[in-house]
Amino acid sequence: MSQAYFLTGTDTEIGKTFTACALLHAACAAGFAAAGLKPVAAGVDAAGRNEDVDSLVAASSVALPPEVINPYCFHAAVAPHIAAAEEGRAIDFAVIADAVAAARRQADFVIVEGVGGFRVPLGVDRDSADLAVALGLPVILVVGLRLGCINHALLSAEAIADRGLPLAGWVANTVDRDMARREENIAALGERLTPPLLGVLPRLPGAGPQRAAAHLRLPGVSPSL
Repeated sequence: MSQAYFLTGTDTEIGKTFTACALLHAACAAGFAAAGLKPVAAGVDAAGRNEDVDSLVAASSVALPPEVINPYCFHAAVAPHIAAAEEGRAIDFAVIADAVAAARRQADFVIVEGVGGFRVPLGVDRDSADLAVALGLPVILVVGLRLGCINHALLSAEAIADRGLPLAGWVANTVDRDMARREENIAALGERLTPPLLGVLPRLPGAGPQRAAAHLRLPGVSPSL
């Protein structure tokens, strides 16, 4: 069975897709057939394409059908439960679970990227935490390094644990390049988060996820490897 992880973040706009793509590049470099999924996406361009989905496809080494990569894509760039209601659609977790299973049959390493933070509503009575539970995958948490990140990270880790899901590791992504006491914040997180730090992604002008992959290690891999 392939390795598969549910990737979530401490908030929206903290580099989940960038981190997911970097992990996919790292997996490819390690010899894995890698694939990234974005089960729920909101916001498309004039051609009907979602930027996050396109980025994951570009970082993957396994070609999968669009309905596997992205079962639900909504037009408006708003909270997915609002976009789904406006389009008269419902997000079916069984459809997503089937897509993940299909990806795992073809890829050695699969990243399933969530939407927003860990508790984003996906319907009237369900959210992205419920989706993570339904998929039953270990979680990778992306922490956006900026003021307030310690509180956001610890609350997210607590919510993940409360759902009975293992936290496979966390990634510190530099959102605010000028963040005061950046290293001290990373150290404070390391003291409080039991799962391993998988890497610290710097904010380098023009640097893409393939270059960022050099700053990461894959879950379950020793730091010395």
